[in-house]
Amino acid sequence: MDVKLAQEVRLAAAYARRRAEKYSGIGGDALPLAVIKAFDDTVRGHLERDPRIEDERDRVLITAVSLAEARPEDGTVAIQRWRERLVDAIDGLERVTLALGVVNRRGAAAGLGDVGEKLT
Repeated sequence: MDVKLAQEVRLAAAYARRRAEKYSGIGGDALPLAVIKAFDDTVRGHLERDPRIEDERDRVLITAVSLAEARPEDGTVAIQRWRERLVDAIDGLERVTLALGVVNRRGAAAGLGDVGEKLT
């Protein structure tokens, strides 16, 4: 059975995907942090640190910056490609976090699982 923190990972990923899919090209400076906000707020501090999870998180941020820097004059196809890449990066963060994530003391205190428990 999945721990409660696994559900939070899935919800954070769904939120990030919605943000990426709805991005219109306006307010691009806020996109990278908006996409990763739910993950950082509800998941990141409740996991044991793992560099592979951090690498996937960085990949999401870098891809979000690339999408935010895409301009309308680049064409809708280019913007759509970056949007698809961002959704792929979000999917990767979700998969890696679920596969490698381990609940830490803070997560256990928040009722998201037991210390040392794997997410899936």
